[in-house]
This record gives sequence, structure tokens and C-alpha cells, in this order.
Amino acid sequence: MSEITESVTRMMQEFEKLPGLGRKSAERIAYHLLKIDKDEAFALADSIRTVKENVRYCEHCFNLTENELCDVCRNPQRRLNLLCVVEQPRDLIALEQTGHYDGLYHVLLGRLSPLDTVGPKQLTIDALIERIKSGTFSEIIMGTNPTVEGDSTAVYIIKELEAMRPSLPQELKITRLARGLTTGSDLQFANNEMLADALSGRQELR
Repeated sequence: MSEITESVTRMMQEFEKLPGLGRKSAERIAYHLLKIDKDEAFALADSIRTVKENVRYCEHCFNLTENELCDVCRNPQRRLNLLCVVEQPRDLIALEQTGHYDGLYHVLLGRLSPLDTVGPKQLTIDALIERIKSGTFSEIIMGTNPTVEGDSTAVYIIKELEAMRPSLPQELKITRLARGLTTGSDLQFANNEMLADALSGRQELR
């Protein structure tokens, strides 16, 4: 096997590790990169390197940022008493695009999934609990996706909060997004109008 063939094979194998890409897709991407201009291919490689070197998680909410705090946490116009809990940064982006939410966020960086060995310690639940203990929030919105895993994650967090109710502000409300969202869907795939309705129609959890 020639050197170039070995290099291409290794590149395809790396692409196959990406979510949603099978062997055929990996082959198409690899051969596309072989055909394009060298500068264009290097620009892609440089952008990946830059992201891995510069992008980090926000120290407060675990959103993606290139600073210590993300744009949302640094915005003085946000409502400091409102906190929406989401699974991934892409869910935060989806809600932001509706223009109907002006509070803060907390990104869990996943959801509980025992089959994938993802438990509470693999998420940012402990950090979330510590933020809520600060006593600055009057409402916690459970914005996890309407899936079995998303609902299980929300239930777990709610039980944790209920267990510490005596130490929380009495006026603290725990709500969830309205079920205009289709069960089994992801926030990132919902349109802005649907997400806006889910935000405005959120229901209190008891």
C-alpha cells in the first residue's frame, strides 16, 4: 500500500469516528478534500486547530466561549433571577434565536443515559446545584429535550432540588417548557415559533 493510500485511509478512519458519518460519507469527504485547493484544505485544518486551542466552557454556565465567561453571562441586560437548564450549547443557541428569552442558562453538557454510562457525575449537575444554592434565582426552567433521557434528567434534577427545598428561597419556581415540542425531538430542530411558544407557555412543576 502506497504512502498516499495509507494517509487517505487514515483520514477516512478519522472521519468515520464523527457522529452521523458512516464509511461512505467518510469516503466522500476524504476525496472532496483531495480535490480542493491546498489552501482551502489547510484553512479547514487551521479552523479545527483554532477551535480546539481557543474554545472552552464558560466558567458560570458551561456554554462555549473564547473567554472566561460567555456572551450571555457577560451581558448586563440579562435577567439574573431566571435560569434555563439545557443539555447542550446548541440548545442554548436554538432558544436564543427565538428572541423570547432574556435570562441566564446552565448547560449540562449531555443528559443522563445509563446505557451509555452517562451518570450525574458526567454532567454539570453539581455545578448547577451550587448556582441555585446562591439564592439569586426565582425560577428554574427545565429546558431539557422532550425525550426519555431528557425527561429523566429533568426529573433527577427536580428531585435533587426538592430534597434541598428548606434551604432554597420559598418563592423559587421550577418550570418546564410547554409540550408544544414533539416528544422525542431535539430543541435544535424546532423552529423559532415553536420554541417561543414553549418558553411563553412553560408550566410549573410540583
